[in-house]
Amino acid sequence: MAVDDSPLTRASLLVQLREGENSDAWHEFVRLYGPVVYGFARKRGLQDADAADLMQDVLRSVSSAIGRLDYDRKQGTFRGWLFTITRNKVFNFLSARRIRPQGSGDTATNRLLETHPESVGAETWETEYQRRLAALAMELVQPEFQQNTWRAFWLTAVEGQSAGDVAQQLSLSAGAVYVAKSRVLARLKQEVENLRRQEEN
Repeated sequence: MAVDDSPLTRASLLVQLREGENSDAWHEFVRLYGPVVYGFARKRGLQDADAADLMQDVLRSVSSAIGRLDYDRKQGTFRGWLFTITRNKVFNFLSARRIRPQGSGDTATNRLLETHPESVGAETWETEYQRRLAALAMELVQPEFQQNTWRAFWLTAVEGQSAGDVAQQLSLSAGAVYVAKSRVLARLKQEVENLRRQEEN
């Protein structure tokens, strides 16, 4: 995927979303932000089905409001606007559950039900967003590497296996495993920075 085709919510993508006829723009938007909304809802204590429903509800809200959105970076980021919508919907969901308890015996969930809206985490939102950026970067850069190089990176950096164990599995030297991991990590860091810069433009 070329840099200019990156699936990020830059001003140009927002313009395309506002036009309402561009299904590719909407697909790119959902691909980036759907998992962020879902992951945020799960971290706030919603069950899988409830988080999926809430994600659809947020996407419907964005779809109906995007035509009226006047994008101005000075007024704040689009991601900040989306966070506000998501946080409010999570708060409303948790408030409704407090009024009509769903019978979860999970004490962590019960504690989340007591959460005040202002503490329903910008930090969690940002973490979910960074995870999604990392996942997109991995999708983009994986084809650039040979299979053994990618496996060496994945097994050591993601699965946490030792370089020695991975070297045996892949019939490589431990040094080759370290080099492979370093090359992939450097390229991923570069791609994540590219994705961040594109959103800021």
